[in-house]
Amino acid sequence: MGLIELEEMEFYAYHGHFEEEQIVGNKFLVNISIETDCSAAAKSDNLNDALNYVSIYKITKEEMEKKSYLLENLTNRIIDRIHKEFPQIVHSKVKVSKLNPPMGGRMEKVSVTFSR
Repeated sequence: MGLIELEEMEFYAYHGHFEEEQIVGNKFLVNISIETDCSAAAKSDNLNDALNYVSIYKITKEEMEKKSYLLENLTNRIIDRIHKEFPQIVHSKVKVSKLNPPMGGRMEKVSVTFSR
């Protein structure tokens, strides 16, 4: 098994419960960890034998462009699409973080993580 990690992908998006968040937007970070069999790619050095993580990034970007009220909904959509498009994935973890969330006080970020 191999572990592929896409770390600290940064997006500006319009997710949040409050109307201002849907209009003004905010910065988000996304981290994805994927366990899959990497042995064929390790031997062949051929992209056709590998899980294409450029595609994982594109899926994430597309889902980040669709507005959500909740990070839970957004995180679930990302993990669902990844598993649908790459059935060879054994296990994954997706973490979505909203930077400087409007919580009424100073907070670096709030995050939601799903595993499957």
